[in-house]
Amino acid sequence: MVLQRAPQQAIIWGYTDTFNTPITLTMNNKVYHTMTSISSVDLGNASIWSVTLDAQTEEGPFQIQITKPVANGSLETIALNDVLFGDVWICSGQSNMQFAVNRMFNASIEIENASQYPKVRLFTAAIAQASVPQEELLAIGLKWSPASATSVASGYTSAVCWLYGRMIHESLGKRPIGLIHTSWGGTNIEYWSPPEALKDCGITTTKRIAPKKTQKSDNEINIVLNNTVLYNAMIHPFTRMVIKGAIWYQGENNANFNRDKYPCTFSKMIEYWRIIWHTRTNSTTDPIFPFGFVQLSTNERTGKVIGGFPWIRWHQTFDIGYVPNDVVSNVFMAVALDLRDDEGGIHPRNKLDVGYRLSRSGLAVAYGYQNITYQGPIIANISIALDSSKVNVTYTNATSSSVELRNPNGFEICCAGKQVCNTTDSVWTEAPASRIEGMSLTISLAVSNSCVSKPINGLRYLWRETPCLFKQAAIYNSQDSDLPAPPYIHFF
Repeated sequence: MVLQRAPQQAIIWGYTDTFNTPITLTMNNKVYHTMTSISSVDLGNASIWSVTLDAQTEEGPFQIQITKPVANGSLETIALNDVLFGDVWICSGQSNMQFAVNRMFNASIEIENASQYPKVRLFTAAIAQASVPQEELLAIGLKWSPASATSVASGYTSAVCWLYGRMIHESLGKRPIGLIHTSWGGTNIEYWSPPEALKDCGITTTKRIAPKKTQKSDNEINIVLNNTVLYNAMIHPFTRMVIKGAIWYQGENNANFNRDKYPCTFSKMIEYWRIIWHTRTNSTTDPIFPFGFVQLSTNERTGKVIGGFPWIRWHQTFDIGYVPNDVVSNVFMAVALDLRDDEGGIHPRNKLDVGYRLSRSGLAVAYGYQNITYQGPIIANISIALDSSKVNVTYTNATSSSVELRNPNGFEICCAGKQVCNTTDSVWTEAPASRIEGMSLTISLAVSNSCVSKPINGLRYLWRETPCLFKQAAIYNSQDSDLPAPPYIHFF
């Protein structure tokens, strides 16, 4: 396993069937003493003990021994072997997080090379639900395992989780990385949210909805779930463990369910995860620990359907259009809407680019790497010609002096009334993009004749469920051509 490294202090806990029993923990020639106590939660007849270790700068491996006296006067000892200290990341969400390494493109290469990363350790919670918060997992899918061909090829190892962890591991000088995968395909954000988060968003019902059978790894489960039950069973048991951060890939199931509440439910889920982790680890886990997510990828094949995906992508950024931003601090993302895979459908198999993009933004935001290119260009200013014949869009790009205009498609403008623009997709018209000579960060949009001399009330970019061919969005970072600009919408 991997425990959280310095400057944070890892916590180890356990249970006994006796109260007020002395516990001795030994690691790296340091001895810690504590006593068992009655927990504030229902543990049956068990008592709990907990030890906060000194902050560990050495990575190990270490052996940790825990000893307690038993009735006949002897000592009972258990040992944790091959323990490393590094960074611990939670990986959660629905089916695109659950999507296994063995189903992705280039799976054979990842599996063959996995043994080169023995300091990346993997753990997967089995899918489970509970009506009340659980102190321990109800079941385990993959116990703590070093990365190997066997563990990475197992159906329990998430592709996005693995790729993110492997890539930051390499960039951090082979620092140990612990990856805790806990996800369930076809699930809503409400299932993963503490009740306080839902209450803050005005969601108080426990309406039972069957999760969709979205992929093979769902194991054809056909049961019904209430709000919060996955938080209770698959997140809460980890909240005594000190972590570095979390990554999240979810939203498809909310494209047509509580979609307009997603900016609230997503931000509040993050907020309360952070509060609960900070509290239950005795203020050791960062109260604003880094939280990364994958912006929704694609689904249908025609490129014409708008649907709910564009709004979820926008709501994932808390209606700002990009992260990090001032709405929720210490958040980062990977844009994935240009990774179309018609055969894969809602589960695009190109996870390698997702892992790359998410790891770049994680290194910049979670680890404070300077001068790293980690996101596509962001719209900074929009100007409209007096006769509405042209719209100029200027980008900001901290790592480059120009943007790459890969093709002219993807921009649309609306010259109907503001309310109509906001509610009617058919009134939007294409606005092909072109370069403006001498202005490397600005592009010009050609306005259709039907809108010339009319007020332009809306601009949007890549506002489709599947907005472009593979890696053929209009705008990319010229410094790193694998980083597309995120989708955008603005009403004037």
